Amino acid sequence: MNWMEMLQKAIDYVEDHLLEEIHFEEVAEQFHLSPYEFHRAFRFMSGMTLNTYIRNRRLSMAGQELLETDKKVIDVAMKYGFESQDGFTKAFTRFHGVAPKYARTAGTKLVMFHRLVIKVSLEGGKKIDYRIERRGRQRFFAVVRAFPTEIIEEEGNHEISDFWEECYAKNLIEPIKALRCKEEGRIYGLCAPLKEQETYFEYGIGVLLHNETTCVDETLLKTKEYRYWETEPCAYVVFRCMGENGDCIAETWERFYKEFLPQSGYESCVESDYEVYFEDKKDGVFCELWIPVKSRK
Repeated sequence: MNWMEMLQKAIDYVEDHLLEEIHFEEVAEQFHLSPYEFHRAFRFMSGMTLNTYIRNRRLSMAGQELLETDKKVIDVAMKYGFESQDGFTKAFTRFHGVAPKYARTAGTKLVMFHRLVIKVSLEGGKKIDYRIERRGRQRFFAVVRAFPTEIIEEEGNHEISDFWEECYAKNLIEPIKALRCKEEGRIYGLCAPLKEQETYFEYGIGVLLHNETTCVDETLLKTKEYRYWETEPCAYVVFRCMGENGDCIAETWERFYKEFLPQSGYESCVESDYEVYFEDKKDGVFCELWIPVKSRK
């Protein structure tokens, strides 16, 4: 079963349990996907988070049920996972544009939100530039913090970008720049792979050490913010993220899932992915995105 098939089956699983309490960790675990990978892929493929999808599907079905039956509003609210009629009324009104009590009124328009089906469409006239790079074992020194997987569920969440700003404000990045090779004018944004059943992922801002004997200041080693970060030998697909801000990174991830994976001979693998930021920015490149991959053969 390839990655796309697994994601579709995960969606089918959600649909089969739509009237039950659904935890995204359980859905991901059913198909041996990490919660982080599942939510990141789901959001980029569908354009919404899993929680948004579930809420919209339930409200759509609730509208149809009110229209086609004589059930009480409170009973429909409870059936579709709402703890109170007031909460249901507010959510229903935001989604449909009318309160539940008007759903049966002649001429009332309700919103239909259909079951999601993942399809791969081939579009001409667009290029996706990439290269494949192979790296041996790599060793970084970074400022590292753990973030809850749930932040992927939050629209407009800025915790990662806030982390960058905090590190610069506290002067945590400048002290480690001296550990780089002289010609290495790069800063790395490292994202650790998440294993099954874990609810946190680690993100680090650091530098690539040029050898295993690089001397790290003892005071840094004793500071809880810093630690070594190692990656195993791996192949990476590398994309240039073009833009003025971090929005281009999300757009590149979307193209990775929607265009690169379905049409290439590669699949994602469990290893750290990272962004590479160049101090001498040029040609409109915000950063490079390095995603670990392996051949499907």
